[in-house]
Amino acid sequence: MDAYPAFIDANLHIITPNKWANALPWKRYSALMELLERRRRHFLFEANVGAGLPIVSTLRDLIASGDEIVRIEGILSGTLSFLFNSFDGGVPFSTLVRDAHRMGYTEPDPREDLSGQDVARKLLILARQIGLRMDLDEVRVDSLVPRALAGGRFTSKFFSAFQRCDADLAARVGRAAARGAVLRYVGTLDGGRGRAGLKAFPRDHPLASAKSSDNVIAFTTTRYAKTPLVVQGPGAGADVTAMGVFSDILKLLHYLPR
Repeated sequence: MDAYPAFIDANLHIITPNKWANALPWKRYSALMELLERRRRHFLFEANVGAGLPIVSTLRDLIASGDEIVRIEGILSGTLSFLFNSFDGGVPFSTLVRDAHRMGYTEPDPREDLSGQDVARKLLILARQIGLRMDLDEVRVDSLVPRALAGGRFTSKFFSAFQRCDADLAARVGRAAARGAVLRYVGTLDGGRGRAGLKAFPRDHPLASAKSSDNVIAFTTTRYAKTPLVVQGPGAGADVTAMGVFSDILKLLHYLPR
């Protein structure tokens, strides 16, 4: 990421699944965008959000066609999607996290998933695509990790300490179920503001339809006002991420002069 300006000055285009450049503080981000425009280089990053799902490209196409984005809401973490699709209050949430970590479904430090920061970064990337001048600290994030467990080096002792959250999460999923709803960890952009956190959805809502580790994102726009435009599918994994990168390579080949 720090080498991007040098790449651009060397007349190279950039294709990346890495989110960090698009989540830089505004001053550095805008300087990078200005350099890309000045040097007329392409910067493609479909896999930043949703791996191989056409989320960034769909958003850009909506804007390019003159549509106005009213609201964006989505399940943007494959890990959190898997956890809350598996969680019905029967098995403690901390046990599900431990099992997911053992199976390699979480980051090496699962707090990176549970904190909601990855969702916030993806939300920030989408916010900037629709023209919002926003920084990461402006996204309100409801972390699943208690402050007392958030710092320090990760060890396996985290899982036993995280058990303190089981009762509250079980109660929340129980209250949602009593209303015929399910809990999902979602990112929302609405009215120029971003938020990441747990939210209950009725079972017929598009975001309640996620399976396994699906990402689901709903675009409410001027044209798609009554029924949002929904993109859904696997949002994590090497194969679908590679597909997202490859789709950008094909786009770049199309953009370049023959």
